[in-house]
Amino acid sequence: MNGAQYIVRKLMSEGVDTLFGYPGGCVMPIYDALLESPVRHILCRHEQGTAFAANGYARSSGRIGVCLATSGPGATNLMTGLADAYMDSVPMVAITGQVPTPLIGTDAFQEIDVLGMSLPITKQSFLVQSIQELPEILDQAFRIAREGRPGPVLVDLPKDVQLASLPGHTLPQPAAEPDQQPLPDEQLQGAIELLRSSRKPIIYGGGGILLGDAINLFRKFVETSGIPAVFSLKGLGALPGNHPLNLGMLGMHGSVAANQLVQEADLLVAVGVRFDDRVTGKLNRFAPNARVIHLDIDPAEIGKLRPASCALAGDIRQSLKAMTLQLNLEEWQTECRERRDRDGFSLPKPEGITGPHFMRQLSRMTRGHAIISCDVGQHQMWVAQHYAFNHPRQHLTSGGLGAMGFGLPAAIGAQLANPETPVINIAGDGSFQMNTQELATIGRYQLPIKIIILDNQALGMVRQQQAVCYQERYSEIDLSDNPDFCTLARAFNIAAHSISEPEDMAYAIGKLLDAPGPALLHVAIATEHNVWPMVKPGDANDQILTDHQTTTGAHP
Repeated sequence: MNGAQYIVRKLMSEGVDTLFGYPGGCVMPIYDALLESPVRHILCRHEQGTAFAANGYARSSGRIGVCLATSGPGATNLMTGLADAYMDSVPMVAITGQVPTPLIGTDAFQEIDVLGMSLPITKQSFLVQSIQELPEILDQAFRIAREGRPGPVLVDLPKDVQLASLPGHTLPQPAAEPDQQPLPDEQLQGAIELLRSSRKPIIYGGGGILLGDAINLFRKFVETSGIPAVFSLKGLGALPGNHPLNLGMLGMHGSVAANQLVQEADLLVAVGVRFDDRVTGKLNRFAPNARVIHLDIDPAEIGKLRPASCALAGDIRQSLKAMTLQLNLEEWQTECRERRDRDGFSLPKPEGITGPHFMRQLSRMTRGHAIISCDVGQHQMWVAQHYAFNHPRQHLTSGGLGAMGFGLPAAIGAQLANPETPVINIAGDGSFQMNTQELATIGRYQLPIKIIILDNQALGMVRQQQAVCYQERYSEIDLSDNPDFCTLARAFNIAAHSISEPEDMAYAIGKLLDAPGPALLHVAIATEHNVWPMVKPGDANDQILTDHQTTTGAHP
């Protein structure tokens, strides 16, 4: 068999059942080999869409997402999706075509240094220079993508390597799973002593809980210890949204209660987090009274931004098991619950349809059983604040990169990975237009994805920061010339409906969820509605603003 046929067999040996791609000259051998393959190829309409679709497939299923693109612009169009996967630790393998090896370095047609371009945004990138290297490189790619802290790996394949012959006895095998190293007893004992001596501990949970396959052990740790928990954007769902110890999201758009209680804590149990600036605000004023126990599979994250009193690098499941003990925290629990009830996320005045009211209604009607694939903007924060997630795999969002256009193609990947689960893409009018072409993919495969567009005719998050930090000097945020989104959807054979009044929300959501195929709901909201609370960039989390405390003035 040739290299292209070997690649397809390797995908099969790794259990890859779905491949997202877009053909071109330098991947034609692979597309030819796919004709006799059981691997299902999904033709997206832009290479960025293929990367985000593979990304959504991986996030929602825990399996490696695979995407395929040709050389030159095909490969460069993948880069935003790879950067997103790198920032959020999503296991992916991207395969790109490259010009034949004799032409590399000659500025040939559609030749780009994909290896050099991708190195900063992947766990590892490979350029396969001979057919003899192909089996080992593919083995490494799948192993690296899933081992330790997951992430994307890119394999750049010259066309002549795809056409070269391999011996018939060369058959691919699934990549081996790495062994986990035990944690030092002295570190675990130190963590237990810190837990027992604390009076106001808070758990700060992040995306590493899911990535470490530790959801059940994390929940047992919370319930046994009784420690209240706050979460980053990617940590939402690690504890059910309605759990009595769940204080909600902290950080830039976290609740007043969550942010203030972290500021008062004497111990921060940081589980699978990286102390991102959107969480901590002004770093040297974040949780100033707290000692830190930091659990993370990636030792590079421990101490990178906040020194740890106790560092537990490695398998967080081992750490959580060892740290699961009962603590006497009734007084602290009561205070946290009272503060959450008083200063948690609240609903604004119902002036027309508002994002918070809509998300609460959607959460009630789905009962937390849908997969929500979110774009980036104000709607993303309203989802995080007001939708009660039961599991992190139900919440797909571009966290570290904040990539607009993520939600629609990610929903495609999630729906194909979870065909029996409702998948809802929630978008803003700005972000939706970043990858609108993927409506064609949804229409072609008649994927029953439900799309909700919150349309405020503006780049809302940018507008809000201009209002709060730049003296209401609005620059290039007007989207009042948006297209008719319902007409646009119908052009792709997708049912569509529009609402603008609060009394229509419940009926419209019900109609959307009951639609047998793909459907779009356009929701008109006021341009002036903002996301509250908010910590201005560069401020400390205890300087949080609410809608009646806004100040204007240029940010220093």
